[in-house]
Amino acid sequence: MKKYDAIIIGSGQAGAPLAKKLALAGLKTLIIEKRFYGGTCVNDGCTPTKTWVASAKAAYMAGNGADLGVPVKRFSINMPKIKKRKDDIVMQSRIGGQHAAEKTKGLDVVFGEATFVDDKTVSVKLKNGKKSNVQADLIFLNTGAKPFIPEIEGLNEIKYLDSTSILELDYVPEHLLVIGGNYIGLEFGQMFRRFGSKVTIVEKSAHIVSKEDEDVSVEMQNILEAEQIKILTNAQAIKFKQKAGGKITATVSVDGEEQKIKCTHVLVAVGRTPQTKDLGLEKAGVATNDKGYIVVNDKLETNVKGIYALGDVKGGPAFTHISYNDYTIVYRNLIEKQNLGIKNRPVPYCMFTDPQLGRVGIDENEAKKLGIEYKVAKLPMAHVARAIETGDTRGFMKAIVDPKSKKLLGATVLGPEGGEIMTVLQMAMEGGITYEQIRYFIFAHPLYAESLNNLFLALED
Repeated sequence: MKKYDAIIIGSGQAGAPLAKKLALAGLKTLIIEKRFYGGTCVNDGCTPTKTWVASAKAAYMAGNGADLGVPVKRFSINMPKIKKRKDDIVMQSRIGGQHAAEKTKGLDVVFGEATFVDDKTVSVKLKNGKKSNVQADLIFLNTGAKPFIPEIEGLNEIKYLDSTSILELDYVPEHLLVIGGNYIGLEFGQMFRRFGSKVTIVEKSAHIVSKEDEDVSVEMQNILEAEQIKILTNAQAIKFKQKAGGKITATVSVDGEEQKIKCTHVLVAVGRTPQTKDLGLEKAGVATNDKGYIVVNDKLETNVKGIYALGDVKGGPAFTHISYNDYTIVYRNLIEKQNLGIKNRPVPYCMFTDPQLGRVGIDENEAKKLGIEYKVAKLPMAHVARAIETGDTRGFMKAIVDPKSKKLLGATVLGPEGGEIMTVLQMAMEGGITYEQIRYFIFAHPLYAESLNNLFLALED
């Protein structure tokens, strides 16, 4: 049996960099990947979807060029070329990461399925069917999550799409029905509408992006509906039926009343579920919660000493950058002997609809729940010089501040380059900069960020 200092299961945005750093620190390290190197982000998430977002944006600009005095009389969507560009970029990232790992001294890379034998031993089933056992005192789980598929009558009888399989399409669906009105569903819904699909979004909550403030949800719905995307809220798909080779009929309950929708494709985008089922966690004694996520402490260690869980598999914010931060925390604690934890760290995120939705810190809903004193600064993008000049005034900037300390508690930016503007405010939050200081900052003109002056002028005493 081969022994290592560290075994990492899963090569996502925590596992891959952690493996290299541990090996470079002198630990004999093994990383096991059952599918493609790089995890969800590189293969099924950020990288491929954002290449398609770019293509969809180009189509949108071509269709709306007349507003800027550049009418484009004719353009077409070349979906095979859009897919090939995406595949090429994914492959470049995947192979680049894999080759870098394989060249790292002290790091072994194995492709196969890993299952615990006990708390220090892992059985690896290789792709050729052979099995071997490996041991280590340190084991790190970075197996991520996969699309959650709800139990809906008839769903398994149609060829439904999820956020992974939809990326294999090399044609534009005639009518895409999206189940789920949150980040994944909205990104794909807008994307395919711009490619030419008719799109209907079904969301069970009263609002799309239901975790955001209501004004954000309403503005986002207005933006999407302006692109002729049909949105049904307080709605649930309850049945699917398809005649041989024909269209799919979805029965949807909307405000308690049933209606039938005919479509050609169904995208299920109602969340994700952790990939823990086949790990044999019970043999190692690793605890999970009722949804199957691995339970960790502030240092990302499980209930079993020496076994850690990083990224989406542990639950909590399911973002690439959080997974990467998990790696830095674990590495710095173990190798650099620091005392870092995951509590109270900032959780910025960006939804790559167009315009983007960037968010960090608390929003107005959370401020109310906390019962704290706060003020709201809000500025429509229609009052932002750069937005007016570029011809896109959709959305707004919004910040929550402490009226006593004048510090920022949170920010939401729905608008062009929303994620970048949000990040400027995140830096202010991290540095303890007050909104009074930002009000009088000298920003280069005419940047989007320059309008942060105006955002906080509304709070002038």
